[in-house]
Amino acid sequence: MSNNVNSHPTCPQGTAPSEPVKGRLLIFSAPSGSGKSTIVQWLMTTHPELNLAFSISCTSRPPRGTERDGVEYFFLSPDEFRRQIEADAFLEYEEVYEDRFYGTLKSQVDTQTGRGENVVFDVDVKGGCNIKHFYGERAMSIFIQAPSVEELRKRLTLRATDSLEAIEERLAKASYEMTFAPKFDHVVVNDDLAKAQEETYQLVKEFLNG
Repeated sequence: MSNNVNSHPTCPQGTAPSEPVKGRLLIFSAPSGSGKSTIVQWLMTTHPELNLAFSISCTSRPPRGTERDGVEYFFLSPDEFRRQIEADAFLEYEEVYEDRFYGTLKSQVDTQTGRGENVVFDVDVKGGCNIKHFYGERAMSIFIQAPSVEELRKRLTLRATDSLEAIEERLAKASYEMTFAPKFDHVVVNDDLAKAQEETYQLVKEFLNG
């Protein structure tokens, strides 16, 4: 998700924001196969005291199976999605292919943080950088990294869900995505899952208690 994100609007002199923001924001990005989703799911299920909640995104695709509007996603038509883009309502969005959009509404993030949730973003590297730029110190960004491209190759091969050609495409993309690591607040190298989980937990706990 790589579209531009505007900077914070400034308050007129002598005024203040109407309400203090309660929740904070956690951004996780990683190349495919780095173990990001495993670490994030572990964090959310093992440490409920952190009060973490995924941001609820919008999509222009129809619901699948038991998906419900406002739970897994907000389901918009392509035209409705475009109207929200024109209104600058999205924090970030992506058109995966024609008429298939995904994006995060600024108002939804405000709603979730306003009720005290610490909102988790599981996004690609460009989306992660954009969200961090928008929220600044209210957000912490963490890049989950495999020890090497060769280790990624091994993990993707063991998954046995992709063809060799698809694996090579993923590895080429991963090599590019790794160049974004220095743009994140922290880099966690996942060479040992338990260690990476604990390191991530300590970073998150310190940030939320700071």
